[in-house]
Amino acid sequence: MKMLKSTLAVLTTAAVFGASGFAQAGATLDAVNKKGFVQCGVSDGLPGFSVPDASGKIVGIDADVCRAVAAAVFGDASKVKFSQLNAKERFTALQSGEIDVLSRNTTWTSSRDAGMGLIFAGVTYYDGQGFLASKKLGVKSAKELDGATICIQAGTTTELNVSDYFRANGLKYTPITFETSDESAKSLESGRCDVLTSDKSQLFAQRSKLANPGDYEVLPETISKEPLGPVVRKGDDEWLNIVKWSLFAMLDAEEAGVTSKNVEDMAKNSTNPDVRRMLGTDGEFGKDLQLRKDWIVQIVKQVGNYGEMFERNLGAGTTLKITRGQNALWNQGGLQYAPPVR
Repeated sequence: MKMLKSTLAVLTTAAVFGASGFAQAGATLDAVNKKGFVQCGVSDGLPGFSVPDASGKIVGIDADVCRAVAAAVFGDASKVKFSQLNAKERFTALQSGEIDVLSRNTTWTSSRDAGMGLIFAGVTYYDGQGFLASKKLGVKSAKELDGATICIQAGTTTELNVSDYFRANGLKYTPITFETSDESAKSLESGRCDVLTSDKSQLFAQRSKLANPGDYEVLPETISKEPLGPVVRKGDDEWLNIVKWSLFAMLDAEEAGVTSKNVEDMAKNSTNPDVRRMLGTDGEFGKDLQLRKDWIVQIVKQVGNYGEMFERNLGAGTTLKITRGQNALWNQGGLQYAPPVR
């Protein structure tokens, strides 16, 4: 009898935890639907990724990822609110529930993915750490920076990366850390430090904000892997899937030639089976995500495919003039690849 009671107790406990886990699986989506918008954590001002424009609207690829999520959930990309966060406060804001998703030029690492109660939903931008130097310094390589004073933003992966790089190459340096990327850039401009180190995308962005951008150059070395992408809380698989597939949708759309200009026509008239599934013409592939049939149509119509998003915020027509490089699609020499809607 005791054994039977023990067995029943174990089974009951498992059932309770199982039911509880299932009930909590959609907690973020339920909360988002209830309040009527997605609360998105972005940077405190990084051109091309998330920065206020002249009208105060937050623009950039990180902001657009959150707009894509809003378009998927609500059919309205404008149903998103932004929290501007510095590097130190970003994870706490997500862990505490202050934000629903963190889309803030954040590097995917093992410790962040496994030790903080968080999980990355994909890679928005493949990046790597580099160095921005004044041309007056007269250096053409990071290996010429022995004895340099280096500006670093606190609370980022750049601190460990630069330490590893200089130690591996037998070089010495003096670090000066700052709370924000803008403070780091201003210190470079004032001459307080010799070089600024950060992800190369951030270096291009910060250079564009200097009084004389042409006086500075990004050195050729890339000293780390920095896959940047959106982050959510671990244990909420429904929300993870929505964020993940919102990003995948933009990549799949670009690969299929679906753009913001032709998406509605292709949804009605395409005879391509993959496109018809993607755009909700055939099948019910939004149902598993608890989304409407035309969720990808709304993302592409309102935000664009990945290529449109990239060019609008980072490409040749912007002050950053960043080429696609590793962020080209997999069939065009890059790393960007998304599973199919099927």
